[in-house]
Amino acid sequence: MDVILHLAVTAMLVMGTVWKAADLIRAPHDRLLRLLVLCLLLLTAGDVLGFPEVRERMLAFTPAGVGKVVFNALYMSGLSMLILFFVASTRGAPAVFRRQLRLHTGLLVGVLAALVISMIGTPPALRDHTLSSPHIGQPGIACFYLAGNLFFIYAYVVSGLWALRHARRASRHLARGLRTMTAGLFGLALTAAGRVVLVLLRTDVPGSHPEMETVNLVITDLALACVLIGIVLFAGVQLATHLRSVLSHRRMHDQLAPLWQALVTAYPELVLTREPVRPRWQRLRLRHTHARFYRRLIECRDGLVRLSPYLALAAPDTDLARCGPDQLARHITRALALRPEREDPHTALPAVWVALPTGNDVSAEARILIALSAALDRAGHGHGHGRRPERRRCGIRASRIAGVPLRRP
Repeated sequence: MDVILHLAVTAMLVMGTVWKAADLIRAPHDRLLRLLVLCLLLLTAGDVLGFPEVRERMLAFTPAGVGKVVFNALYMSGLSMLILFFVASTRGAPAVFRRQLRLHTGLLVGVLAALVISMIGTPPALRDHTLSSPHIGQPGIACFYLAGNLFFIYAYVVSGLWALRHARRASRHLARGLRTMTAGLFGLALTAAGRVVLVLLRTDVPGSHPEMETVNLVITDLALACVLIGIVLFAGVQLATHLRSVLSHRRMHDQLAPLWQALVTAYPELVLTREPVRPRWQRLRLRHTHARFYRRLIECRDGLVRLSPYLALAAPDTDLARCGPDQLARHITRALALRPEREDPHTALPAVWVALPTGNDVSAEARILIALSAALDRAGHGHGHGRRPERRRCGIRASRIAGVPLRRP
């Protein structure tokens, strides 16, 4: 059970590190992502060093005791990064984060210095010690376990409290994963406290109270299982949210097609970028789905701006900003017919508001344009307009949708 859990935790840490490292490559200036990737990387390295086979290999190539110090240094650093990640995730003044950074860096350096001094003060022949060692009463060995486990108690409890704090503001499913993880972290803090008690009891009587060690191992397994389940729930919610967003944007991208086709046929220069021709199987990839949707949304809005002077001519007494999609679709058909084949580039035509969204966000913009696109589709417009318009490489004016700046992909 212990080995299976260890393997499962390591696998989850490796997958999490790769996943978030890929996100960090796309957003290298994101401080939260940097902290999270560093945390996962340190915990993964520490977890790998926890395997007996890796530990034996390390013992063969390094002086006695180095492996123990490195393992604890990696794991403690990872937990410190986890606390700082939670701190940085909370909206607060930068001074709060800097204060926490100084506090935890100083604490970590102090504990690691205590571990190194304890190991140096232990005779070389006794440095490969465990909690069952008959020499547990040696000052260097006892200090090593007491200092290390006191830090683990602090780190697990503080991480759990921060996770619980975030769970109160998270969505229901995300909060469930955070609370499960918190239960596991508190369980691990309990096992660290148990090891402190065991060291104190065995200082005078080495090897005593073996039942406590057995109970501690059982609690460790349960706590690790809780942490693992919490990570799976947390990651599962994130993945499900991402997939739902991708599928939603892909669907809305297709729903905008009739409006987009009508507008870019009239104004082919609206198309922002040239998409490379890709094999059919590669079109199923999720990458660039969001960029394609936002690009089409921008192109539709810019097309309405370009067409709006002719819309005002086609419906002079109509509130184009607020009229219904079916009525506006009929006006668009008439405006496209009024538009001359060649426009004079020196003629300035005043633009008017068209299809204003009810909300101040991208979703509201998408909803109103999709409704207009569906109305055009029902009217039979947007189909059979000849070949696909040529895409131009240079962009048109910077667009803002509902007050939200959208970058060109």
